[in-house]
Amino acid sequence: MIHMNIDLTGKTALVTGATGQLGRVMARTLAACGADIVIHYHKNETKATELLEEIQSLGRKAIIVKADITDEQSVLSMQRITYEHFTSVDVMVANAVSQYKWTTILEQAPEDYLNQFQSCVMQSVLLFKAFVPRMIDNRYGRIIGINTECSMQNLPTQSAYVAGKRGMDGLYRVLAREVGEHQITVNQIAPGWTISEQDRLSESEIQPEHSKNVPLRRRGTDQEVSNAVAFLASDLASYITGVYLPVAGGNVMPTI
Repeated sequence: MIHMNIDLTGKTALVTGATGQLGRVMARTLAACGADIVIHYHKNETKATELLEEIQSLGRKAIIVKADITDEQSVLSMQRITYEHFTSVDVMVANAVSQYKWTTILEQAPEDYLNQFQSCVMQSVLLFKAFVPRMIDNRYGRIIGINTECSMQNLPTQSAYVAGKRGMDGLYRVLAREVGEHQITVNQIAPGWTISEQDRLSESEIQPEHSKNVPLRRRGTDQEVSNAVAFLASDLASYITGVYLPVAGGNVMPTI
């Protein structure tokens, strides 16, 4: 009898942007599956501390690490602190992303494109260089990038976001080919417009104009996105790599 349990006991997971709306649920979910957690944050130390206490209450080991994920020395400092507490990072979730006001290409500031490239592409490059070598030594690793359904939509005002995320997509596909022989999987999850804690507090979960065009006729939740992260982090997904997986209720559908 095969038991299909997601069991991450004995694994260490790093989640960047773990204090964000999606990141905190990802961290909680991975911890609930048994993983110890490296909680990365950039500015929100209060939320990082709250999340640390919450994860420790589950009986998991956890640390918080402040870092600028677009700066090489800051990422190397995060690597050093992480390895002082854990022997390796088995699961790495690149979730952090920069925020700015979306507008048309003609009106979007050039620095917004550079900033998005830094937070999508260079974050991943720096994380790979810092943590993948030890995964190679261990012949084990689960790398998960948080992309977006926008990468397939290409709608007005999405240009800087799409440019950064599509660049990220290419990077992850190349890495999947480069490290596959070491039994390291490299995948992406692409959330749709997701209901988060912020929506629940503002009672803005229901968006009929958006949902009427989604095959499942609703918005997804932060927990549903996190469930997909947990699956790809687990050994149930040991033969899945190079995937761009929308968690978007069918709003976008990759084709063959």
